[in-house]
Amino acid sequence: MRKCFYMFVLPALCLALLAGCIAAPEPEGSLDQILLEDTTGWDPTPHETVNNLAGAAMTVAEETVSPTGLTVKFENDSDSDCIYGEYFGLERLINGQWYQVPVTIEGDYAFEDIGYELPSGASSEWTVDWEWLYGSVEPGEYRIVKEILDFRGAGDFEQYYLAAEFTV
Repeated sequence: MRKCFYMFVLPALCLALLAGCIAAPEPEGSLDQILLEDTTGWDPTPHETVNNLAGAAMTVAEETVSPTGLTVKFENDSDSDCIYGEYFGLERLINGQWYQVPVTIEGDYAFEDIGYELPSGASSEWTVDWEWLYGSVEPGEYRIVKEILDFRGAGDFEQYYLAAEFTV
């Protein structure tokens, strides 16, 4: 009886113990899906509609992208004169949804209140260094969101938001 125990039960027990030492397979999915499923501290985007000013577009100059900033190019092929400023928001794509990147500074902060003209048929570039507000961002899929005004006169304008996606 003892011989039967050593021949069958003991090897089965050893195999069961060894099976617990085998490494688990790596989870499937993108880094965003794996690391950021918990979005605690990340607010969803307030911008349900972007890029809806017909004829106006904002794109990222890919060669300028870094973890601390980038340059965007505005194109105004609309019939309207537009104005944009220094304000911007940075968002990250997490599990197919856009979330606002949390700011790293405590307390209040502000943007310079300036208006850059973007006349009909014109283009311009705007460079941002966001390290003061967001720090250096981790690799991932992002978008920058900027307010643009369809300006017709003093007090006569409509507000829109342009967004441009990029990868760090």
